[in-house]
Amino acid sequence: MGTALVYHEDMTATRLLWDDPECEIERPERLTAALDRLRQRGLEQRCLRLSAREASKEELGLVHSPEYVSLVRKTQVLGEEELQALSRQFDAIYFHPSTFHCARLAAGAGLQLVDAVLTGTVQNGLALVRPPGHHSQRAAANGFCVFNNVAIAAAHAKQKHGLHRILIVDWDVHHGQGIQYLFEDDPSVLYFSWHRYEHGRFWPFLRESDADAVGRGQGLGFTVNLPWNQVGMGNADYMAAFLHLLLPLAFEFDPELVLVSAGFDSVIGDPEGQMQATPECFAHLTQLLQVLAGGRVCAMLEGGYHLESLAESVCMTVQTLLGDPAPPLSGPMVPCQSALESIQSARAAQAPYWKSLQLQDATPVPTSPSTHSPEGRPPPLLPGGPMCKAAAPAPAPAPSSFLDQPCLCPAPSVRTTVALTAPDTTLVLPPDVIQQEGSALREETEAWARPHKSLAREEALTALGKLLYLLDGMLDGQVNSGIAATPASAAAATLDVAIQRGLSHGAQRLLCVALGQLDRPPDLAHDGRTLWLNIGGKEAAALSMFHVSTPLPVVSDHATRQGRCWGAHGCVPLLLAGMS
Repeated sequence: MGTALVYHEDMTATRLLWDDPECEIERPERLTAALDRLRQRGLEQRCLRLSAREASKEELGLVHSPEYVSLVRKTQVLGEEELQALSRQFDAIYFHPSTFHCARLAAGAGLQLVDAVLTGTVQNGLALVRPPGHHSQRAAANGFCVFNNVAIAAAHAKQKHGLHRILIVDWDVHHGQGIQYLFEDDPSVLYFSWHRYEHGRFWPFLRESDADAVGRGQGLGFTVNLPWNQVGMGNADYMAAFLHLLLPLAFEFDPELVLVSAGFDSVIGDPEGQMQATPECFAHLTQLLQVLAGGRVCAMLEGGYHLESLAESVCMTVQTLLGDPAPPLSGPMVPCQSALESIQSARAAQAPYWKSLQLQDATPVPTSPSTHSPEGRPPPLLPGGPMCKAAAPAPAPAPSSFLDQPCLCPAPSVRTTVALTAPDTTLVLPPDVIQQEGSALREETEAWARPHKSLAREEALTALGKLLYLLDGMLDGQVNSGIAATPASAAAATLDVAIQRGLSHGAQRLLCVALGQLDRPPDLAHDGRTLWLNIGGKEAAALSMFHVSTPLPVVSDHATRQGRCWGAHGCVPLLLAGMS
């Protein structure tokens, strides 16, 4: 189905006409730098390119008042002094004679993207737009934002396409209070925002940007704020926010569409954010969102004012939407203490509204009075993690060393392989999935199987040869992922061989996820290179730092019977992941 890229060169027309240090960073080069980098990397050519259209008066009216739309329309005929006087009536805004046209294109680009995704023309996409939108409110421009592009897209998806559950993920470094205000009483929209907050001392200086602002009325629990109270948040902090806060709620919410307010001022080098996440982090965040809503993800550009980091981050997002593997993350993957406190505070605020958090202890841990926030509320603590270091402002013209050598990960020649003991001509596979024909050499397969009696049978030996061939393709970077089958009686032995094969090939970290009652192979190395996670094991236990077992809830008789019938076919799936 592919990925859409929505853009229009007219959106570069607006620029600041007078001296204003606060607004000068929102400039046309933000779009041209991103688009140029997409072309250099060959990513634009791989997308379905859509030329943005203007949003209609009726479409803008989905979230904005008629009076406000008329006010913005009048800017087309105002002189510079009149534009400057009008701009002063709002916070951090400048108007230009082309603002109305550009802002309609930005909103229209989001509508086109949503229509393309929801009609099945594409799977996902990015709208490369300006002016941004997430600060804009029903009757007010704010923070460089004129029309609220993501909010209009969400309202359009509900009205035209009949959606009932939309997730908005705002990873811009500023709080998107405009989106929050528009949907804070609406349970059909789950809004998540992380943002630089510093106990209310960072723009937009709003009390309702804190973790305990969770919506109102029927929308209680559908506004999720994660305030960062220190600068310097990095890859580990952003990943922890997704894994421990956003994703549990998102899976429970079960969205039909994911909209991303994709601001890249939260990446290293940006003068606004002063954070330390690398562009590769946004590939991983995008990848995590793609497991939701059947992969229907629509990203729309918001902030991002360091041109180099902006361009790299846009490329990382697009290549992940295209299905390329996410590059490895740099730096230690241990969240800092301040990030953990913010995450726990948000979890505690949301726990009354979400079962996925009620099953876990999200109660804040009292701290000493010296650590209280200005509001007198003690920040909760989670164990471990260093304190975040306050990052010095990074001058925009000087790219960080992290950006000088971007971490690129070429797409494997084969996306997914299915390794069966015998070809199945009746199996209908997607275009990017193939049936594997090759197998490891017989002598090599027998050598790996020799220590295991359960692998002596011909059926098990054939399956092992197919698996070894698949593993070699994955470890050599020719295959991205694969599915293999093995006889149930040989599952544990086959997994043991697969692990040993991966380690002998030079893998340094290997994750094994075993589903069901599968014993850990006795020869599994204890050197810290292998993490064994048994889901559906006999009991909950952390047998070691690298061996975790968790049982599943008791299933119904119907589900049990289904499992018995499936197991009677004599094969179980073998899941291998995380080799690097």
